[in-house]
Amino acid sequence: MYLRTVARRNQDGSTVRYVQLAHNARNASGYSQAKVLYNFGRAEELDREALARLVRSISRVLGPDRALAAGAPEELRFLASRSLGGAYLIDHLWRRLQIDAAIRHALSKRRYPAEIERTLFALAANRALAPSSKLRCALRWAREQVVLPDVELFSEDDAYRAMDALLECEAEIAEGVWSSVATLLDLEVDLIFFDTTSTYFEIEDEDADTKERAGFRRFGHSKDRRPDRPQVVIGMAVTRDGIPVRVWSFPGNASDQVLIRTVKDDLLAWRISRVVWVLDRGFASDENRRYLQRAGAHYILGEKLRSGRENDEALSRAGRYAAVREGLEVKEVWVGEGSLRRRFIVCRNQQEATRDAERRTADLGRIETELAAIAKKRTADARRDAEALLLAHPNLGRYLRRAGGHLEVDRAAVEAEERLDGKFLLSTSDDTLAAEEVALGYKSLLEVERGWRAFKHTLDLRPVYHQKEERIRSHVLLCWLGLLLIRVAENEVKTSWRNIADEMTRLHVVNFAGPAGTVAQRTELTAPQTEILRAVAAKEPPRFFAIAPAEAVPA
Repeated sequence: MYLRTVARRNQDGSTVRYVQLAHNARNASGYSQAKVLYNFGRAEELDREALARLVRSISRVLGPDRALAAGAPEELRFLASRSLGGAYLIDHLWRRLQIDAAIRHALSKRRYPAEIERTLFALAANRALAPSSKLRCALRWAREQVVLPDVELFSEDDAYRAMDALLECEAEIAEGVWSSVATLLDLEVDLIFFDTTSTYFEIEDEDADTKERAGFRRFGHSKDRRPDRPQVVIGMAVTRDGIPVRVWSFPGNASDQVLIRTVKDDLLAWRISRVVWVLDRGFASDENRRYLQRAGAHYILGEKLRSGRENDEALSRAGRYAAVREGLEVKEVWVGEGSLRRRFIVCRNQQEATRDAERRTADLGRIETELAAIAKKRTADARRDAEALLLAHPNLGRYLRRAGGHLEVDRAAVEAEERLDGKFLLSTSDDTLAAEEVALGYKSLLEVERGWRAFKHTLDLRPVYHQKEERIRSHVLLCWLGLLLIRVAENEVKTSWRNIADEMTRLHVVNFAGPAGTVAQRTELTAPQTEILRAVAAKEPPRFFAIAPAEAVPA
C-alpha cells in the first residue's frame, strides 16, 4: 500500500489533484493494476492532522526501529561524514591572530607560493586535533577525516616543502606572529618564563659531526629519563598567561648555561620594552646573571639550596617572614656590598615543610633498617659492598657518614636538612618588584611545565619520524604553532583543550546523494558548541557546504 496523487484536468483548464490510498494487484491478464482503497479527497483540502495521527498509530504497531527505517526515503543515500568543528575553530583562531598574514608576508619576500600557508595551517591543525605523521596527515587525515577550510589536497612532498619554507622564514614568522598575538590579546610581557626539555629518538647511535656542522641528535642530560638514547634539547619562552612566545631547538648535548644567551639575543631584536626573565636553578650562574641584565632587562632566578657561599649566607640570615598567601611566606635578604650586592628572596611553604619532614622521617627509618641488615651480613666484603650501595643512594646517602670503619647517621646533616624544610631560594636583579611579586612570579614558572605537558602529550611531540636536523626543527615549530592555538582557546573558553576538542570534533559535515543531486550539510550545533564559538568570537559555520544538482553530478 502507498499514498499517491492523481490529477484531473477540468474543461476550464484548471487542474485538480486528489490524494488516494492505493494498492497494486494483478488483474486477470497478469498485469499489475492500482486499486484505490481509500480516497482522501482533494489535495488542497487534505486533513494533514488526520494523516499524522494515522502515521503515529502505524508506528506504534511497527516499533521505533522499523518505523524509522520505513520513514527513510530509499532514494536518499548517505555517502560520508567528516569532522568540521575542531578544524573550523583552529582556522578561526589562526586567522584572528593573523598567523596567516604573518606567514604569507614572510613567504612573499622569498617568492614562495601562497598556498604553502594553507598547508602549514593543515599541519598545525593536525598536531592540535589528531597528531600523526606527515604522510598520514596528507594522505588520510586531511583528505578523508576532516574538513579543512580553503585547504586543497596536498601530498607528503608538499608538506615537506611547507616545512622547509617555515624553517627558512622562522625568525620573521615568529616575530610577526608574536607582534600580532601580543597586540590582539593585549598580553602582559613584563615577565617571560623560560625553560628547556628534551625529546629522545629511538636510535642507538648519535649523529656524527661533519665539516659543515655538529651532530644534532646527541647524547646528553635527558629530562625524559632516557640517557640511553640520543636526543635534542628544546627551549620555550611563555608569558604569564601561558602563551608561548617562541621555541628553539638545540643539539642534545647543549648546556642550559649556554643556550640562554642565544634565546636572550633572539628576543632582544624584538624590542620588547621591559622584560624580567624567570628561570629555574639550572640556569643560575654569574655569567648568565650578567648576560640577562644586558639592554636593561632583569631576572628572577631559582637558586640552589645546598651550594654557594652567598646562597648559604642568605638562608642563614635572621629575619621575619611575611605571609603572601595561605601556606606561602617570604623574607627579603641582601648579601654583599657595592656592585656585588645581591637581592635574595627566601620563600617558605608550610605544607611542603611538613611533607619534607615526613619524607625525612621515612628515609631515616629505612636507613636504620638497612644498617641493621648490613650488620648481619657474614663477610666483610658483603658488608662493604652493601654500605657502598647505601652511601651512593641519591636520597639516603646525604644522611650518612663513615665513622670507625662503618656507616652511621650524620646528625649534623639531618639538622642541616631540617633548616631547609619547605624552603626555596630566589634571587632577582629588579629592585622595583616586591618580595611577594618575585615569589608569585617564580611560581608561575609552572606555566612552562604545563606547556611541556601539552607539547609531549596533547601535540605528541614524539615519536619524531624525521632524521634531518632541518625537518626536526620544523616539526618543533609546528608543535609551537599548535600550542599557541590551543592555549589561546583554553584561556578564552575557560576549560581544557581536551574538553574543547572533544566537543567541537562532534560537529560534522555529512554528504548525501539523491535523485535531485548531492548536498554537504553540517550537523546542528549543540549548546556547548555554541558557547565555545561565542567565547572565541567565531561565527557559526555555514549550514550547507556544497549543493550539486543532479545534472551536475558525474555519472
